[in-house]
Amino acid sequence: MKLPIFQIDAFAEKVFAGNPAAVCPLDTWLPDDQMQAIAAENNLAETAFFVPNGTDFDLRWFTPKFEIDLCGHATLASAFVLYEHLAYDRPTITFHTKSGPLKVTQSIDQLSMDFPARPPAQAFAPDDLQQGLDVDPLYVGKSRDYLVRVGSEAEVRACVPIMERIAKLNAVGVIVTAEGEAEGVDFVSRFFAPQAGVPEDPVTGSAHSTLIPFWADILGKNQMVAHQISDRGGILHCVYNQDRVTIAGKAVTFLKGEIMIDG
Repeated sequence: MKLPIFQIDAFAEKVFAGNPAAVCPLDTWLPDDQMQAIAAENNLAETAFFVPNGTDFDLRWFTPKFEIDLCGHATLASAFVLYEHLAYDRPTITFHTKSGPLKVTQSIDQLSMDFPARPPAQAFAPDDLQQGLDVDPLYVGKSRDYLVRVGSEAEVRACVPIMERIAKLNAVGVIVTAEGEAEGVDFVSRFFAPQAGVPEDPVTGSAHSTLIPFWADILGKNQMVAHQISDRGGILHCVYNQDRVTIAGKAVTFLKGEIMIDG
């Protein structure tokens, strides 16, 4: 059996930047264990699979370790594949997911995703978080992920987590964040998810479902520019709409091909 596959660099204007995601368009769902095996073989932060649902699509995401409930960069990548490679011609795509309907709208130069807001609740920092990060937090909160605010962008850049400790936490991952220092950047972050098979994720759309309401409250503004300062890095244009957030960015194609598997 041959399956189409695309590898897309999301939140990037050129290849080798942003966050790579694999995208596999399907006519019908494969068995879950087969999709998980494909994701493990791809060994990217996420592999997205989608199937048609009328004029909409059902969308699922798999890390190398397990299926995940929300993923930003692979949603952006899936919409990009539909528009760029599969001749989808409606201005907005609706994906039906484990996190409800997600809409992606095409504009002239970027794609805008409508996601649920997941503001953090202040939380106690367990030992594995404190010793795994070795930072001096100004705030610790939790939604799906732990969010740790530190005092400067330099502290975010200098953070060297102990992945074995982070992997023990009861969370998908850990966000480390600070106010931005570069002109035009409101906040910066990094994201670590060794428990998902992703020691550091280059650009994490789903983490911004938590970051956007957090920073909107601190900065007193609803429109912000975020920079995830991993080695590859990525820029996200963010809007806080109370129970929803808008996350916008660009994408480029790195490869397209076929997966050869036993049917």
